[in-house]
Amino acid sequence: MSGGDMIDFEVRPNPTPVSAADRAALLANPGFGRVFTDHMVTIRYAEGKGWYDPRVEARAPIPMDPASAVLHYAQEIFEGLKAYRTADGSVTMFRPEANAARFIASAQRLAMPELPAEMFVESLRRLVEIDRDWIPEGADASLYLRPFMFASEVFLGVRPANEYLYCVIASPAGAYFAGGVRPVTVWVSPDYTRAAPGGTGAAKCGGNYAASLSAQAEAIEAGCDQVVFLDAVERRFVDELGGMNVFFVYDDNTLVTPPLTGTILPGITRDALLTLAAAAGHRVEERPVSFADWQADAESGRLREVFACGTAAVITPIGRVRFPDGEFLIGGGEPGRSTTALREQLVAIQRGESPDPHGWVRRVL
Repeated sequence: MSGGDMIDFEVRPNPTPVSAADRAALLANPGFGRVFTDHMVTIRYAEGKGWYDPRVEARAPIPMDPASAVLHYAQEIFEGLKAYRTADGSVTMFRPEANAARFIASAQRLAMPELPAEMFVESLRRLVEIDRDWIPEGADASLYLRPFMFASEVFLGVRPANEYLYCVIASPAGAYFAGGVRPVTVWVSPDYTRAAPGGTGAAKCGGNYAASLSAQAEAIEAGCDQVVFLDAVERRFVDELGGMNVFFVYDDNTLVTPPLTGTILPGITRDALLTLAAAAGHRVEERPVSFADWQADAESGRLREVFACGTAAVITPIGRVRFPDGEFLIGGGEPGRSTTALREQLVAIQRGESPDPHGWVRRVL
């Protein structure tokens, strides 16, 4: 197969799509990750054959043998990005090429075949095209796209699989936070770590998220919204949240985020914010931040704001930090001006409501 628009997808429209009336009812309040569109994309891979049989077809259960390799050895990766309906009626995506590049990097780390970037982006466009009517309208609405790939070969043995299935599904999404963005309370895990040097921390694979769930449950039990992980070697330095990168804003207008040393997911929102913050006049630094310094700087007032970022929620202000021996507030527990301004600017760019000097927004329909 060739690249771009020349990729020959076989299109098999869903013979029993959701009715327009039922779809409208679902889109009135879709929540996040609970409602799904009529179609999905599938592409298969076999060693010696390469990628083949690209399809747009009815969303349906995936037949799977009990000995499918993914069920035993966890070769699985995924991505997450959004499509937006703009004021002029067009449909855009935010930096899909960056997601394609990260998908390739994740595949390399998990010993999986690399899906060409042009095929990745075209698979998203094809699904958005056929399920365009599922894109909700509204200031915080979008169509969340979930590309993923897993080892589908039927065998038992510790080696990279020879067969894989790549899929894309889509889920209409409303506001991530009911009632608007609010500062969250985070729990600093004393026992669990997310990733170690040389591990899979920089890959977007399901195992990383599975490893975070016990710590997240611990955070909920402590009355917190999210968990924060410290580094696995010294248990001193902040890595990231369970599913988001973290930023610190100081009183001298410096914006700091932990460096990408292989244990942190290279977030696409993170990367965009580094660019936007520098353009807004912040001094931007990628350097380690210890938990001890986080607490001391928050209590002294030197640290004014902290926020987490990711595709789903964009930017989430952090107002309170809890740990086994106590807790502390950041900036009085309210969203800061820099956090709010960066969020508003990024959302406006993503939705085509603001100039896009960096060429991040891709019009797909």
